[in-house]
Order: sequence, then structure tokens, then C-alpha cells
Amino acid sequence: MPLTESTVQTLLGYQRNEITEHQIYNKLAGTLRDPENRHILERIAADELRHYREWRTYTQRDVQPNRLRVWRYYWIGRIFGFTFAVKLMERGEENAHQNYGRLQDVIPEAAVIADEEEQHEQALLQMLDEERLRYTGSMVLGLSDALVELTGALAGLTLALQNTKLIAMTGSITGIAAALSMAASEYLSTKAEKAGKSPARASLYTGVAYLLTVLLLILPYLLLTNYYICLACSLTLAVLIIAGFNYYISVAKDEPFRRRFVEMAGLSLGVAAFSFLVGLLMRTFLGVEI
Repeated sequence: MPLTESTVQTLLGYQRNEITEHQIYNKLAGTLRDPENRHILERIAADELRHYREWRTYTQRDVQPNRLRVWRYYWIGRIFGFTFAVKLMERGEENAHQNYGRLQDVIPEAAVIADEEEQHEQALLQMLDEERLRYTGSMVLGLSDALVELTGALAGLTLALQNTKLIAMTGSITGIAAALSMAASEYLSTKAEKAGKSPARASLYTGVAYLLTVLLLILPYLLLTNYYICLACSLTLAVLIIAGFNYYISVAKDEPFRRRFVEMAGLSLGVAAFSFLVGLLMRTFLGVEI
């Protein structure tokens, strides 16, 4: 049965998606040193190319990949990790894969391709083993502790000191000391657990996550002069950090976003509000004026 022009255009769109994803997987595979992960991505890339050729038997046309999309996911993979990149890409293609099955009355192979897209690729993606994701517990520890401790400290210091430079200095000293302490604690904890993780790397992930959070939260106090605006900016940054990190985890590890975000944001902001009141009480009862 001859295909209608609208069906041909739909298939050409599917072809472009397949050849684009084929190139994305191949480019990401080329960046990996681990042979198992590289082999998995190469297998998925081969599947995408085969699907492209199957669609081409019906359209009898070649299409070019979306170069911008290829490079976008390539750099996302280089910066945020290949697991995050490919799972983010597959999330965006869920509807397209479901639409394949709607063509099965015209193209019998459509149902087979749809099944492979949904099941085979997902099974392969679950086999990916990226180092940074093995240490998410360490990153969560550093990030959450920095957010809770430093938002609380900054809120209390803002009302107690009322001087942006003093607040930045005190917060920096507190944050850096706490980061080193957390990194050392994570090293000893991981070493004692013997969970197959490197204590040094776990310590590094915890310390770096803590320090980066400290630097971001202190930044408004270094750039602005109104300490209340600085506090508002720091709290806003804290919420954005929580949202960004939890989105990353929700995509890379297929975990729920909303519950984790609400829990971390509520805890950080709650501690900040309590510390703000403590700062007010200390300033009032001790009669401190700076």
C-alpha cells in the first residue's frame, strides 16, 4: 500500500531523530574510557542506525541529523556526565517512541521498533555505571549539610552583624572549616563502611560540593551592600541549587523530584528562619551594635 505524503513526512521526522541519536550515542561513547559503558552506548547507537535504515526503506530518502542537537547533548554529557545526557535525551523522546506504534496498521515493523525503543534501550541504560553517580550520596551529604548549615548561619549573622563584609568573612571561615571537617568525616566513614567506594574520592566529592555551595551562598555578600537583599539572594540561590541538583538526580538516577526538593528546601529554609530569630534575640539581649 503506497504511503500518504503526511505519513512519509512523519517517517522522515522519525528518521532524523534516529540518525541524530545515533550520532549522539557514538560521540558520547567516544569520550568514555570504561569499555563496558562504551560498549553499551555503541550498541544503542547501532540500534538507532538500524531503525533509521528501516524507516528509510519506506521513504527512500536520506535525511541529515540535527547537528545543533548532537552538539548540545554532547556537551551536556561532557559537563554533567553521559548518564544524565542520554537519559535526558530519552525523556524528550518518550512521546515520539509511543507514536511509532500508531503506524503499525500501515507499517508492521513500527510496533517492533517501538518495543525496542521502550524496552531494549531502557534495559541497556540501566546497565550504565558512571563513577560520579556512585558518589551521589557523598555529594548529597556535602550539598545538604552546606545548605542547611550555611543558610542558617548567614541568616543569623545577617541580623546579628548587619555588615556585608563581616558576614562574608565570618560565613567563609565557617563554611571552609565545615567543608574540611565534612570531607574528613566522609573519608573516615567510607573507609569504615568498606562499601567498595574510594574513601579519598568520597571525601573529595563531599568537600567540593560543600565548598562550591559555600562560595555561591557567600557571593551576594561580596557583591551587594544591603544585607537584607544579600540574604534574600542567598536563600534564592539555595533554592535554585536544591532544584538543580535534585533535577539532575531525578534524571540520572530515575528518582522522584518533587518529594526530595520539598524536603531539602523546607529543611534549609526552616533552619534559616530559626537562625534569623536566634540572631535577633542575641542582638537584642546582648545589646550588640556593629
